[in-house]
Amino acid sequence: MAVPKKKTSKSKRNKRKATWKGKAALAARKALSLGKAVLSGRSTFVYPTEEDEGEE
Repeated sequence: MAVPKKKTSKSKRNKRKATWKGKAALAARKALSLGKAVLSGRSTFVYPTEEDEGEE
């Protein structure tokens, strides 16, 4: 017969949620930094433009 699963504790649930939110916050911070770098002209990487896409 099927047995019900045990309830997850609040601490485990909160830990998982904090990890997930932390990763999201880090990704958002990196994206914002990258956007600022591109807009200010300080970027050192090459990103495709519309002219580059036609050459391939």
